[in-house]
Amino acid sequence: MTNKPNETLLLRYLGASPTLRIIDFFLDNPLSDYSKNEIIKKLGIGRATFFKYWRELEKSGAVKVTRKIGRATMYQLNRGNEVVKRLIQLDMALARKNMERAIEEYQEPVDARS
Repeated sequence: MTNKPNETLLLRYLGASPTLRIIDFFLDNPLSDYSKNEIIKKLGIGRATFFKYWRELEKSGAVKVTRKIGRATMYQLNRGNEVVKRLIQLDMALARKNMERAIEEYQEPVDARS
């Protein structure tokens, strides 16, 4: 597994498919809501690619409408969705494991004679 700049643990372990990139974006920004155009810009993906995968996220209930601002509809991750709940748990478990690994590496004994 190679680390890419700005790649999250979830994407590193599960791959950076457009669907996971969208979900991961919301996981990294849990307190905000976003329009489709904002998500497209922030992720740097094409509109056609975005909409191809966005429809499935809407149909599955993984994302939900939070409000409307003018003509823009704002969205958040639907944390009540069972699949989303599991992805959040996985994301937390990966973060915990990564932190444990970092602590172990930091605490490795150093030979004083070196």
